[in-house]
Amino acid sequence: MSGTPDSSTEKLSALVMLPAPPSRSLSLFFSFPFLLQIQKQYKIITPGSSVLDLGCAPGAWLQVACQNLGPLGKGGIIVGIDIKKVKVPSMHCDARVKTVCADVMNLPRELVRALSPQQKGFSVILSDMCPLVSGITSRDAALSAELGMRAVDLAVGKAAHDRTVNNAFEEVQSDGSGSSLGIDGVLQPGGHLIIKLLESEDVKEFSQICNFQKGIMVEA
Repeated sequence: MSGTPDSSTEKLSALVMLPAPPSRSLSLFFSFPFLLQIQKQYKIITPGSSVLDLGCAPGAWLQVACQNLGPLGKGGIIVGIDIKKVKVPSMHCDARVKTVCADVMNLPRELVRALSPQQKGFSVILSDMCPLVSGITSRDAALSAELGMRAVDLAVGKAAHDRTVNNAFEEVQSDGSGSSLGIDGVLQPGGHLIIKLLESEDVKEFSQICNFQKGIMVEA
């Protein structure tokens, strides 16, 4: 389940939620150019950010993220995870970028958290995960939604199953050190979760489950 679908004919859709600090914000959108668009408009990735890229193949989102970390002296880290072995692109990436070959669907949250700086979680989580496209629209969309929910589960942990995501974000408390209390997700309070989904009715259902407060739909 890599970052890029096998068929260029598949349409993708996007729902972008405007940030509402201090809660964490969610964005659903498609394709690498729109990461540039979202970044330009909302400044999701800032110098020193800790970024987790789920489904990072072939590496385009790693490049965009690294370019927005600022100079090496600003710090920051980018961890890409993909079921395929991904070589860090030589262009637009530096020593702050690393990749891990693993199946996100079976990767325990504690192991993902261990990849973050001081095991305190990530300030930005990007999910470019996409299923192997079969051409059966309903099946592909359902698998895409399943991958999206896995990203939500990793981000907010058990709270994703117990209540709506926005409420879960609001109930996260911080001890002042950047770690979260009462939640086992790997997204830091005040962070951003960005998810790509294949276009379908599941996108609307997904946004309702996650209780988006504001949204903008975009089509390819």
